[in-house]
Amino acid sequence: MSSKIRVGIAGYGNLGRGVELALAQNPDMELVSVFTRRDPASLRLQSAGVPVRSLDQIEQYRNDIDVLILCGGSKNDLPEQGPALARWFTTVDSFDTHARIPEYHAAVDAAAQGAGTTALIAVGWDPGLFSLNRLYGECVLPVGQTYTFWGKGLSQGHSDAIRRVAGVAGGVQYTLPIEAAVQRVRNGEQPELSTREKHKRQCFVVLEQGADADTVRDAIVTMPDYFADYDTEVNFIDAETLARDHAAMPHGGFVIRSGQSGSGSQQVVEYALNLGSNPEFTSSVLVAYARAAYRMNQQGQIGAQTVLDVAPGLLSPKSPAQLRKELL
Repeated sequence: MSSKIRVGIAGYGNLGRGVELALAQNPDMELVSVFTRRDPASLRLQSAGVPVRSLDQIEQYRNDIDVLILCGGSKNDLPEQGPALARWFTTVDSFDTHARIPEYHAAVDAAAQGAGTTALIAVGWDPGLFSLNRLYGECVLPVGQTYTFWGKGLSQGHSDAIRRVAGVAGGVQYTLPIEAAVQRVRNGEQPELSTREKHKRQCFVVLEQGADADTVRDAIVTMPDYFADYDTEVNFIDAETLARDHAAMPHGGFVIRSGQSGSGSQQVVEYALNLGSNPEFTSSVLVAYARAAYRMNQQGQIGAQTVLDVAPGLLSPKSPAQLRKELL
């Protein structure tokens, strides 16, 4: 009998493929199945011998999987799949609509508590690793301000939201930090910055045949939670340009805590990411937290949890003794 943590993937887009690659770098874990809403025969995995199954049949495999990693989108997929799948599996997901995390947590928690499963929600780099750095910053420097900047980079969640707008055949969205605002924060000024003053959003959209550009633009720039609070630029391009110039998925960003310690000394703490592939990095975070979810479930910590509830040592395949020796 295998002692490895048995992992399933629900959804096989950019994130699902990234999870598959990340699992190959973690020898204490193994991919045992991929579940899809598409025709299973149409998928070609990168891993030999791993079965692809219909998502409709997933419940019958509940005893074969220790952790299920959910790789659907936050706008339409996870609000439905998160609570549904937590009834049968310990799960990890990357739900990233910040404004809706409390209600999503409540829905998933109700399902997981009833089933005795553990569901780690909103795992990734933001929400996720950046959330931890915001927490550390305000705990260590209680007098001060926290600032989060994203980009320049391609946002998977916002790009997915664009592609679901009626009349859109394809598209991507880039988040761009406003450099003047960043510099003021790094200088320790602690300015009051509105959402619009920190970032702008840049969209590149391919229209479906016959779609009206003004209607599509209006649907994008007024979309709540995604674009309404930002200066949003919408550029219409052809499919060839999208494929040629916008296939890579770089991203990044930084969390800055600017504050004063006891005597009034100015302290600035910054945590930064520079990512060559947003989905592959997010996938790598999901896999580390899948290990933690499995361990937490074994310890009886059930219900919906977030990165704020996970002890850091649970992410590592190393023993507590190893971690004390090597990392402290």
